[in-house]
Amino acid sequence: MSRSQRLFDLLQVLRRHRRPVSGRVLAEETGVSLRTLYRDIASLQAQGADIEGEPGLGYVLKPGFLLPPLMFTPEEIEALVLGTRWVAQRADSHLQGAARNALARISAVLPPELRTELETSPLLVGPGDALPTGRIDLSILRGAIRAERKVSIIYRTGGGEPSARVVWPFALSFFDRARVVIAWCELRNGFRHFRTDRIETAEVLEDRYPKRRQALLRAWRDVEGVPTRDV
Repeated sequence: MSRSQRLFDLLQVLRRHRRPVSGRVLAEETGVSLRTLYRDIASLQAQGADIEGEPGLGYVLKPGFLLPPLMFTPEEIEALVLGTRWVAQRADSHLQGAARNALARISAVLPPELRTELETSPLLVGPGDALPTGRIDLSILRGAIRAERKVSIIYRTGGGEPSARVVWPFALSFFDRARVVIAWCELRNGFRHFRTDRIETAEVLEDRYPKRRQALLRAWRDVEGVPTRDV
């Protein structure tokens, strides 16, 4: 393995850990000796990576470090292309455009041989069922989730009856046949799932909900028995 690839792998491992992780664990995950691990951390710090910590206490990578153009593996390129193609076909129009733009930016900084791999990837996304047409712009809900704002909605139940709700949206889930907002519902005093094609109106309120988005997501996972994933 080249040194640049080794440093890239170390950065990826550090990004997966949001809390300090010991040098021994990092060495095991990257397949190097502890001495090499310490040298690699020093090299990354010299290149501008904001890695805090020291032997015996653990290390954590602070956000904001931008990688120089480094090598992607063929599998990583295929994963990027396949995921982007799915978003470009199955997400709402704003995310579709963002996915294409992101892939173009990645392509622009890749070495020529890897750019060819990206542009000629044979992995395709097959056609799916037509998604139900919704009345609201999903970018409104995504903005409310990022800002942790309450949203007033008019929602039609499966039987077609309208219901006024104030919800705390904290996640948006994309399925093959529907898009679903996951939220705390003040009316029901519990977690609820709202299909976006049944939301008649949505108004983002000035009030922020009293809990952090990640705390709500963790609580929802516990209630629903959904395992936590790294991505």
